[in-house]
Amino acid sequence: MMTIVTRVKLKEGSEPHWDAAMRERLEAARNQPGWVAGQVAIPIDALAERVIIGTWQTRADWEAWHADPKFRETRRQMEGLEAQPPEEWWHEVVTDLRAAA
Repeated sequence: MMTIVTRVKLKEGSEPHWDAAMRERLEAARNQPGWVAGQVAIPIDALAERVIIGTWQTRADWEAWHADPKFRETRRQMEGLEAQPPEEWWHEVVTDLRAAA
């Protein structure tokens, strides 16, 4: 499995619009081949920033998702809301433990 961590700095006042578009994107990603999990977090000391944690079976699955029309639609919704280009870090998942369902 692969996890991508992305940090995004948002323009002041754009947070609700960006959050709504990202929520829509994550809902659509759930149905994609290779999707494992996703989270969006707000740093407690930087309320205009977001950290997106996405886990996929392979990086190729993630790349295929970026060609999907739903991804491109949410990308258009988010244009102009970010203060600077996102920063990304890829990680290979070594251990994945979750609470029992």
